[in-house]
Amino acid sequence: MKEIFTRAIFGLIYVALLIVSLYNEHALAVLFFIFGIISIAEFKKLIEFKAFYPYAIFIVMYFGFGYWHMLSPKLQGFNEGTQILLVLSIFVNLFLIKDLFSRKGIPLFKFKRFLLTSFYLSSSFIFFLLIARFNNEYQPSILLGSFILVWVNDTFAFLVGKNFGKQKLFEKISPKKTVEGFIGGLFFACVASYFIATFTNTLNFSHWLILSIIVSVFGTLGDLVESKFKRQVNVKDSGVIMPGHGGLLDRLDSIIFAAPFIYLFLRVIHYVS
Repeated sequence: MKEIFTRAIFGLIYVALLIVSLYNEHALAVLFFIFGIISIAEFKKLIEFKAFYPYAIFIVMYFGFGYWHMLSPKLQGFNEGTQILLVLSIFVNLFLIKDLFSRKGIPLFKFKRFLLTSFYLSSSFIFFLLIARFNNEYQPSILLGSFILVWVNDTFAFLVGKNFGKQKLFEKISPKKTVEGFIGGLFFACVASYFIATFTNTLNFSHWLILSIIVSVFGTLGDLVESKFKRQVNVKDSGVIMPGHGGLLDRLDSIIFAAPFIYLFLRVIHYVS
């Protein structure tokens, strides 16, 4: 009972911090900067990467893309820069999905560690800011809606899987995840997309419905990828900063992996509409 109470308290603090920071663009940038530094520290331990430069790369990339609109009001080169970052991030994530289906561990040679810290982890925090500034206008409701979809998917995947789950999804990586749980999380995320579309003046229902599928599929893959990293070093959690939850990376792994795909979809609907 004490563990459940502790988990609930720290979960509420995490959600409250995110929601409150959404009211101010700079507060959100500061929060995600702190989250990014903590997540990099936790991830470096998981992949046994002792180099310091991932922090430097993150800082340069984060403030470069996050405040490009201030340095260059006409956003010269911004579109090309984000496209390059998006392509690199999606390719790295696709290779992680390939590694997920491999019977062997995820290869962690030095250059792979550089790619992972830069274009799997650091770039995702940049995409959080870019999603919040969709269409070059600060619209935090889109980012909040994406987080809500992750929370709904995770919650109902757990509840449905615990009560009705029989067929394992990836037993060797995450024994508790089931196909029934995944379908349940996806279904309720789709239901939630209707309410997000109704109560936020952002995207229409069709767009939010597609986003709910993107978040559920890639969020689940992101959770599994981090689980495989943890199994390789035989640890249960990525850290201890959130009692009852583990590390911050344990809370953000789904949205981190889904972020570039969310941003890609937003760019697609922007150009076709």
